[in-house]
Amino acid sequence: MYLLYSALLAAGLLLTLPYWLLQMARHGKYYASLAQRLGRVPEHLAEEVSQPTIWIHAVSVGEVQAVSGLALELKRRYEQHRVVVSTTTDTGQALARNRFGPESVFYFPMDFAFALRPYLRALRPELIVIAETEFWPNFLRLAQASGARVAVANARISDRSWPRYRRFRFLLARVLEAVNLFLAQSDEDARRLQDIGADAGRVQVGGNLKFDIPALPQPAIVDQLRTALDGAGPVLVCGSTVEGEEPMLLQAFQAILSSHSNAVLILAPRHPERFGEVAHIVESNSLRVWRRSSWTNEPLTGGVLLIDTIGELSALYALADVAFVGGSLVARGGHNILEPAQHGVAIVVGPHTENFRDIVEAFAHRNAVRIVTPGELTTVLAELIANDRERAELGRRAAETLRMNMGATARTLAALRNLLQADSVTASARTLR
Repeated sequence: MYLLYSALLAAGLLLTLPYWLLQMARHGKYYASLAQRLGRVPEHLAEEVSQPTIWIHAVSVGEVQAVSGLALELKRRYEQHRVVVSTTTDTGQALARNRFGPESVFYFPMDFAFALRPYLRALRPELIVIAETEFWPNFLRLAQASGARVAVANARISDRSWPRYRRFRFLLARVLEAVNLFLAQSDEDARRLQDIGADAGRVQVGGNLKFDIPALPQPAIVDQLRTALDGAGPVLVCGSTVEGEEPMLLQAFQAILSSHSNAVLILAPRHPERFGEVAHIVESNSLRVWRRSSWTNEPLTGGVLLIDTIGELSALYALADVAFVGGSLVARGGHNILEPAQHGVAIVVGPHTENFRDIVEAFAHRNAVRIVTPGELTTVLAELIANDRERAELGRRAAETLRMNMGATARTLAALRNLLQADSVTASARTLR
């Protein structure tokens, strides 16, 4: 099975090679990370150390944010271990380096044995923690063969993935045998994991780590912008927007400008390669635009501040009167609403929030988020801006809902401690034999 899988993976890589080369040429994506992805262990990891390793894998920004508290606690509690973090995307890599230090971060290798083995030899991980659902067959097989314990933390099976996983259950069940522990976000995710082949005895409900994302120190940009926004308002922060959403948001903003000439829209596209495209969209709507990367602290009023940098959005929600979280007006599954909730900000999302199903449901149950269709967007934003009391109450309920759902990090740490202890017992038994 694994030989066939590797052959198909290689064929798929060859077929899509023109796309990857184009991305490298146009946006510089993947170029810097290619060697690591192909199995070249970076020097800061290749140095021989006597410490056992805990390897955490988080695909992109959302997963890095989710495991931040967990990773920092593992570092604090297991000082005798080296804790390292791998990511797949460039944006995830940038955030991970910022949070954990570049000496602890690297790109996840491709799922080929020749790329994986150098990392397993160099790191000799005692425990591997995978965020959410990264079921790479060769990685799991080789990790198990290396003697590492494997846990999937914050595990979830999305509505979109579930039917596909079920179709291949007869193959996936064998792959999942390599996982020692699944910590599901919810009861529904636990049921789905078992449905696709996970051993029920290895599945627990740990809760959603994203509720426990630690608040980071406020970057200087927040105070700089607060000063620049003095006299401006209202302020609308639209984060993680994707293609097709900006025109709708700009239309709504223009309606707000008609009655609030000093209004400011802080707009943060999800993907860095779209920064230039989004700037053009704003300008084509005859709106004044400042780009964060070239902004020189001048006052902001009656226009759009385009956030064309990485890693600042979470803190910028603190400036919002109303926050819109993107990927939800179009069918992209939505993005994390917990970042504005940390600041007690009124939150608006579109109808497509499948990727954050349980979180949005928890907020909707407490009337702590407004879910709108594209046709309702302008009206709802205008209503919230006009009604100070309703806006404040919506933000208060959001912060309260966030606090009520915390605790997943502590439960996850307890489960991982048991796994590490079990590994120590097994290692001792191997030594005695």
